[in-house]
Amino acid sequence: MTFDDIFKSSFLQQAADLSILDMLLAMGFAFALGLFIFFIYKRTFTGVMYSASFGVSIMAMTLITTLIILAVTSNIILSLGMVGALSIVRFRTAVKEPLDIAFLFWAISVGIVVGAGLLPLAVIGSLFIGIVLLVFVNRKSTDTPYILVLSFANDTVENEALQLIDNQTRKNLIKSKTVSDEGIEITVEVRLRDTAAKVVNDLKSISGVNSACLVSFNGEYAS
Repeated sequence: MTFDDIFKSSFLQQAADLSILDMLLAMGFAFALGLFIFFIYKRTFTGVMYSASFGVSIMAMTLITTLIILAVTSNIILSLGMVGALSIVRFRTAVKEPLDIAFLFWAISVGIVVGAGLLPLAVIGSLFIGIVLLVFVNRKSTDTPYILVLSFANDTVENEALQLIDNQTRKNLIKSKTVSDEGIEITVEVRLRDTAAKVVNDLKSISGVNSACLVSFNGEYAS
């Protein structure tokens, strides 16, 4: 094998067909859009424990997907091999927030679109998705259902507490009632007039109320 044979190899010819400028532009756009997705993720995060590594993973996912699509579009044989290689990948990390799945698909979609060279679609689509998420994710709903768990000493206190619940809620429905030697415990489904949990403090201030706990259906609670 001579040096001429090396320089005439199909591998080097395919490498020469790839434009360095196109690769740099694609990776630059992917990085910028991945950074934008990361910014939207930070602004719309509503959980308790923020994971910075997940945000970095979103940017990395955009760049990696763009790199794969650039390679796939340059060689049809490579694209078939890539499908077979990626089909064995298994993701076993549990996603706690459903919205995190949307961000992962968003990052992958942007990487695919940028790698395919559809830059206007990637930019306009990302801006539209970002605006929609900023508007709707951080929007506070006043119609969130809550479960109110109360413990009383006697029937008199129960009537006073139910009267207060009627005054401070838009809707309420008794779901269960338990009577024991220690007292009375009831579970009430309520729709608050606002997002504040002031009703819990008012109920606890009533003499004879042993405990008051307000639980939302998404697992958040105030007591």
